[in-house]
Amino acid sequence: MSYASTVPSPEALLPSLAPNEIVPLLIGATVDEVERELVLQTLARCDGNRTRAARVLGLSVRTLRNKIREYSADGIDVPHSEHAAA
Repeated sequence: MSYASTVPSPEALLPSLAPNEIVPLLIGATVDEVERELVLQTLARCDGNRTRAARVLGLSVRTLRNKIREYSADGIDVPHSEHAAA
């Protein structure tokens, strides 16, 4: 089995909500807030694995790391991998 086949597709990570259920959740939120929530939820669903989350989000690992650093500086709790160095 190749590594690529173990990475979940973005569709596999999304809850099965219809568009008319998702849009009301987004109304009133800024693009930054929506992006932050998407990043945090994707990290959580990838068990804190930054490489997998970056791949699912279509970001480089460096970009994801910079976003995580920004969120942490703002006092936001970011999901961490259980295998991350302490």
